[in-house]
Amino acid sequence: MKRPARPITAKYLLNAATFYLERYPATAEGLRRVLGRRVRKAEMADAPVMENVEQAIEAIVAKFVEAGAINDKEFAQTKARALHRRGTSSRLTRQKLKHAGVDGDTLDRAMAALDEELDTNPAEREWQAAIALARRRRLGPFRAEKDRKDKRLRDLAAMARSGFAFDIAKKVIDAKDPDALDEG
Repeated sequence: MKRPARPITAKYLLNAATFYLERYPATAEGLRRVLGRRVRKAEMADAPVMENVEQAIEAIVAKFVEAGAINDKEFAQTKARALHRRGTSSRLTRQKLKHAGVDGDTLDRAMAALDEELDTNPAEREWQAAIALARRRRLGPFRAEKDRKDKRLRDLAAMARSGFAFDIAKKVIDAKDPDALDEG
């Protein structure tokens, strides 16, 4: 027999938020979504839900922001840095950060901070990310010589799905060898 759903109280929401933040970095908006999902799930299971649950969620999020457990600016910068190292394009990085709940202004500052940290400009950062993706996925010049010609379109498609412009993808995939990419 399925156990009955737990009632949604302020204490339950606070514990759920604490447990979530111990495991995952989050934005204020991201935590709001997580707690909102918990409430909707409880409502679907006909569990009792406290009145003014939205205000309780806002108060909990504000408490964690005030305590410094949630910092959208740091989250955005850390996530942007990690995505860049993995070879994620600027376009896809922006999309992922927006989806995580980072507002546009914070997102712009995080991308500018990334350029400052890498001592580069957006075009150069995009080039470095494209090379990182090709290296990680073994595309283009990082692929065995015998397979390169047959897999060229597949490699270009992989770069496009990752959000890179065609001209950058073509330059990376068509490079003779990995050393040729350093000249950019």
